[in-house]
Amino acid sequence: MRRVRPGAAASGGGIGGTSSRAPGEERALTSVATGDAVGGGQVEDLPRLWHVTLSVSGEEAPLKEVRRALEQLAHDHPFLLTSRYAGDHAEIRYWEEARDLHDAAAVALRLWGEHRQSAGLPPWEIVGLEVIDRVTYHQRVAEGYGPPPASPVGVHPY
Repeated sequence: MRRVRPGAAASGGGIGGTSSRAPGEERALTSVATGDAVGGGQVEDLPRLWHVTLSVSGEEAPLKEVRRALEQLAHDHPFLLTSRYAGDHAEIRYWEEARDLHDAAAVALRLWGEHRQSAGLPPWEIVGLEVIDRVTYHQRVAEGYGPPPASPVGVHPY
C-alpha cells in the first residue's frame, strides 16, 4: 500500500508512477505545514528560525587549511555563528530560516557538500546533525543544559 500525504495527489513520481523530473534533476523541498489554521481554514506557512549544529569528520587535514576553509564557509554562508575544528573533525553552528524542521535539515545536510569546492572544505562526511527550534534552543540555554550562546562568534580550534 502506498502512503500519500493528506491533500497530495496519489499519482506520479512514486513507486510504480512516472516522474515529471528529468534524471538527476533535484526535487523541490515540500513539507506539510504545522502552523495553526488561519481565517478560512488555511494553514499559516511562515518561516521559522531553527538552530542547526552540523558535525563532520574524516581523515586528518592540516589545521591551517581547515581554518581557512571554515572561514571561507562563514563568508559564503553569512548566518554561520561559530565553528570549532580540529585536524579530523569540525562542528558548525548557525541559525537557518525555514518553514519546518524537514526543510531546515535538508538545507543543513547539503551545506557541507555544496560548499566543499568553493570553500575548499576537507572531504569529510557529515556524522551528526541537530536541528531545534528557537524556543527549544533558548529553553535549553536557560535551564543550563543546552549549548551556550555562540560567543565569541567565528572560527575557533577545539
